[in-house]
Amino acid sequence: METALIGSFISAMATVLGAAPMLFIRKLSEKWKDILIAFTAGIMVSASTMGLMPQAIEESNIFYLTVGFLIGIFVLDLIERNIPHIHVETENASLDSKSLLVIIALFLHNIPEGLSTGFSYASQNEGLGPMVAIAIGAQNMPEGLVLAVFLIHSNVSRIKSVLIVALTGLMEMAAAAAGYFSANYIQGLVGLGLAFAAGAMMFIVYKELIPESHGHGHERPSTYSFIVGLLIMVYISHIFG
Repeated sequence: METALIGSFISAMATVLGAAPMLFIRKLSEKWKDILIAFTAGIMVSASTMGLMPQAIEESNIFYLTVGFLIGIFVLDLIERNIPHIHVETENASLDSKSLLVIIALFLHNIPEGLSTGFSYASQNEGLGPMVAIAIGAQNMPEGLVLAVFLIHSNVSRIKSVLIVALTGLMEMAAAAAGYFSANYIQGLVGLGLAFAAGAMMFIVYKELIPESHGHGHERPSTYSFIVGLLIMVYISHIFG
């Protein structure tokens, strides 16, 4: 349990690490934002296909993989349809009710990610937990950056913006603990949970990360960044066995 909490804490605080540059720089170029997002997408695809899905089958069977995978997709689809999206391009915005909904949306969005980390640490594969924590952490960094930029454009101070980002990360840690405990006490939940995590990750990659990284004219560097991220996670997967 202690290892799971440490891993989920590091993964969650990667959100803060992503937001930290906004304490010192005023604007991140669109090109570098796209490259970072594509890099994250590569890491998540590799973690899903080479880590979560094979382990889900090992923990249960192909039926549980299919059901859990589809549930992960449907849950993320439901969240995406019913919560507002972050538009960081809006200058001189204000922290109105819609902005508060965006912050709440990030809290909700982090719950499946935290559950993914918790389920991974509860699996029989000891190396899967750290691998998924790294993948989620990598995804959290550009997410934290985007949220910080949005808050700053909503006239929130830089320090307060980073603190709000940190709070969204702590929600992920709480969800990881819930996932770990539930998987240990409910038989058969680990395989289903790992498949859920894989489905959630793949939905995020295809619905959000890839379109975002290819929407501003920087498709070629973003593509290479995706490949680098994928290969890095292949090596990490090999190291953790």
